[in-house]
Amino acid sequence: MTHTTDSTGRADAADRTGTALVIGASRTLGLGIAAEYLRLGWDVIGTVRGAERTGLHELAETAGGRLTVESLEMTDPGQTAALRERLAGRALDLLFVNAAVTRGDLPIGEVPTEMFTEVMVTNALSPMRVVESLGPLVAPTGTIGVMSSDQGSVSLNTEGGQDLYRASKSALNQLMRCYAVRQAGSARSLLLMDPGWVRTELGGPDAELSVEQSVPGVVATIERHRGRPGLRFLDHEGNVVPW
Repeated sequence: MTHTTDSTGRADAADRTGTALVIGASRTLGLGIAAEYLRLGWDVIGTVRGAERTGLHELAETAGGRLTVESLEMTDPGQTAALRERLAGRALDLLFVNAAVTRGDLPIGEVPTEMFTEVMVTNALSPMRVVESLGPLVAPTGTIGVMSSDQGSVSLNTEGGQDLYRASKSALNQLMRCYAVRQAGSARSLLLMDPGWVRTELGGPDAELSVEQSVPGVVATIERHRGRPGLRFLDHEGNVVPW
């Protein structure tokens, strides 16, 4: 089916639907992505950390049974394995992993070892563990996406700063590349998504985009590349991000 977008960049609601699993969907970008897929008529499974009530729970109350909330601390491999078991009977068309932390703008020589470990585990290792574990649940022609950032681009880094965060996103990109090589011959679409500079806790109050401005473009870009095998690094407007 031809994929179209409206004047805001939103994917056309008449396009193909399916089941999306959004990891890290309790707030901001993850929550927005879950909401956008619901708007498009998809069934959505979203994960939150812990047992506290979140925006995803509120969204589920208005979703007419099309949104399932699951608990996942993705830095715990045991919880990821348990989620895979719970979802073993579900057919997924999209797995999207949204997770990142930052711990301030320190030169790398001043970063404590425990901080380095925390950020790398959260931003690079854990998302790829989720992809490795849950990826087999995605349909052969489905999509696996991970939230990256243009700050993970080595070639675009002309100003420095945010050493640890940049390094973690570069590591994520490299690990996703390794995964793509191992998946050579697969018909799945593999995506690294840059949402732009967004006003979240991570992006800060001076960022250029609101969540509402970024998310429709992220989803439209994901859907435009559905059924296109191979790995791509793209921004929320569908532009290629240099590695």
